Amino acid sequence: MRALVCSEITDDLTGVEVSEVATPDPGPGEVRIRVKATSVNYPDLLLCQGNYQLKLEPPFTPGMDISGEIDALGEGVVGFARGDSVVGGMRYGGFAEFAVVSVQGLQRKPDNMSFAEAAAYSVAYLTAYVALVRRANLQAGETLLVHGASGGVGMAAVELGKLLGASVIATGGSDLKLDAVVAHGADSVINTQSGFKDEVKALTFGRGADVIFDPVGGDVFDESVRCINFEGRLLVVGFTSGRIATLSSNMPLIKGFSVLGVRAGEYGRRFPERGVENLEQIWQWAREGKTRPHVHAELPLDQAVEGFHMLQRREVVGKLIIRPDA
Repeated sequence: MRALVCSEITDDLTGVEVSEVATPDPGPGEVRIRVKATSVNYPDLLLCQGNYQLKLEPPFTPGMDISGEIDALGEGVVGFARGDSVVGGMRYGGFAEFAVVSVQGLQRKPDNMSFAEAAAYSVAYLTAYVALVRRANLQAGETLLVHGASGGVGMAAVELGKLLGASVIATGGSDLKLDAVVAHGADSVINTQSGFKDEVKALTFGRGADVIFDPVGGDVFDESVRCINFEGRLLVVGFTSGRIATLSSNMPLIKGFSVLGVRAGEYGRRFPERGVENLEQIWQWAREGKTRPHVHAELPLDQAVEGFHMLQRREVVGKLIIRPDA
């Protein structure tokens, strides 16, 4: 089968290319999926650059979110059959024509979603759910500030924030991208090219945001500290800016806020029962049509590396999809 293989860790992704590899066989409790769509997530890029918390020795195939049809069943698998349309989650291995997934990480594809939308859903919405519900305990009536709101995870946070009854302020560096965020429910948007703290303070009548969702880090984190409400919760989701910010401990002391780390996958591994509940909830909302990811574009497997570069250049609004079956 054809797969995207990282044979060398490099910053410029020159060690990543499409290659012929052996088709995997499912083991006990696993299924093999003929992949229809795989979403591009920022951790995929970081894995290939050696900058992610999970370190893999090359060669390996990145890819966390897939959708497709079951092609083969491993021993002991019940409740699924060949040909079923499903969504699978894994830590890596998804950018390939076939992928093996544990049934524990398997969901039936909602009928109201395309394969591309289904592949775009799990990582983004699970991250947003764990951040807003499990870590920040976001309440109806609170103000949520979402940075990087035109990205896949940011858009998911905007949607879930509105679903949970919050007032949502979304930020980004492009008016055109922010138009798409408004369409996904944001109450207010701020172009961050000239900063954002003063406008956040104005929109919240001087109080600041109750919860801040920050997948950007760097300067955005620094300025977020200046516009957070007393007893606010500042969520550290990632560092797409490339700089990991530091914080003087007197700031949370004086301003009375908390800084909370978010690792959605690790949360589920440490608390398996809650992990199951998290997935059940986000997929229930998907089946009910209450949430829907925004798909920026669909590319064939041969253009996957270019897709990674599009993510690096911040050209993607929502999620980018790779079609191994194209």
